[in-house]
Amino acid sequence: MMPIVLWTDALVFLLLAATAGAGLYIRRHEYLLASWRRVGESRAGMAALVVLLAFVAVGLLDSLHYRPRLADANGRPANGYGTEVRSVLDALLQPLRAATEKTYSAPLATHLYARETVELPDGTQARVFPRLKHGGAHLGDAEAEWGGDVAWRILRGLFFAVLAGLTFLLGAVHLAARHWAVGRSQAWRRMRRGETRFAWNAALLTAGLLLLLAGPAISLAGGYHVFGTDKVGQDVLYLTLKSIRTGLVIGTVTTLAMLPFAVALGIAAGYLGGWVDDVIQYLYTTLNSIPGVLLIAAAVLMVQVAIDTHPDWFATAAQRADARLLALCLILGVTSWTGLCRLLRAETLKLRELEYVQAAQAFGASAARIMGRHILPNVMHIVLIAVVMDFSGLVLAEAVLSYIGIGVDPSTISFGTMINTARLELAREPVVWWSLVAAFTFMFVLVLAANLFSDAVRDAFDPRLTGRRIAHSAQGQTA
Repeated sequence: MMPIVLWTDALVFLLLAATAGAGLYIRRHEYLLASWRRVGESRAGMAALVVLLAFVAVGLLDSLHYRPRLADANGRPANGYGTEVRSVLDALLQPLRAATEKTYSAPLATHLYARETVELPDGTQARVFPRLKHGGAHLGDAEAEWGGDVAWRILRGLFFAVLAGLTFLLGAVHLAARHWAVGRSQAWRRMRRGETRFAWNAALLTAGLLLLLAGPAISLAGGYHVFGTDKVGQDVLYLTLKSIRTGLVIGTVTTLAMLPFAVALGIAAGYLGGWVDDVIQYLYTTLNSIPGVLLIAAAVLMVQVAIDTHPDWFATAAQRADARLLALCLILGVTSWTGLCRLLRAETLKLRELEYVQAAQAFGASAARIMGRHILPNVMHIVLIAVVMDFSGLVLAEAVLSYIGIGVDPSTISFGTMINTARLELAREPVVWWSLVAAFTFMFVLVLAANLFSDAVRDAFDPRLTGRRIAHSAQGQTA
């Protein structure tokens, strides 16, 4: 196989490297480490973080792309590589990816969802529900064996989930006991009762629940379509897992595009004032006066025209779809920086009047040095809170834009495209509901986890909430 690095892959791993670098920087500065320790004390925040890490793991596996080697007529490797771009997640989910049916089938079904006319052995014709090629194909008598086989697979999945959970738990307790220099039983007692600074009990409980859900799903996926199939017979569970990367890319890469505009212009407007402030205010006021959907639609259509008129720019269809995804991220970033810019301008107006900034001015420090050395570090809590809280809004924005046809490329699997396709399926009889429910459930869990984690970050980094917390603790000690 030949590794392929798409533009969004490079940006995702660049962001991952930046996060690792930020983690090392935080470890060397106690005041930053103290704020993140407060995030770790939040049970809801740590439970949400575990869920987010599960989504991130799926997204990273789907960001490792390659082109498979061509095969000859006998199935042996040949010279050259195919034009299809796959990911590591595709390789792991190959049984689901290859198990395509003729058309719709319900979750865990053994027959198609629609009747077809078939010819019986005696020459007569009848309208029946045909058997699936893959779902339940291992069953001899589907009606008699289905219930027992599903129950057995669920129990087997639960067994391996419990086994994996206990193994992970023992490893965590062992590491915690070594770190705290106590016995394993005492370490487990502390973690279970929540007597640690880090909310281990919430994180471990959430990880256990995820394993209890994933175990039976993996076991059932070996013989059935857990979430059914769509109109062209693709496994809905496979499509839902593939949609995760698109949501994560929209939420993270858009942030990379938004931050330079918001931070630079917001601080410059608040500190420099005068005509610079007037120009920046006029710029973001004008952008806010234009309906966001119309602005995004116009930009996306212009990008699409450029892509259609230059097909030679892209060697594969995946690179073409990735270019539109990257363009959508940049467009969302350019059109969504105004809110954070306004917040940073207001905070900078307050900071520039403080004594340490005026002292720096008296010593002859340049405006660029004051903004970079004295103001930027003191507004980073606003930047961090805004970035984390905007993530869920960007994921929902992709779903809305793809639903109305101006989002990602139609060949890109996303929550928005799944919901747009399910819209037509709800109008048929009988109703095909599982595609919509699967996409909505995964997107809801992702957005909910992002919101809960953003609340924990806001509570830990907001100076007003931190001051109240210190005042309450001081009153308690006095009492």
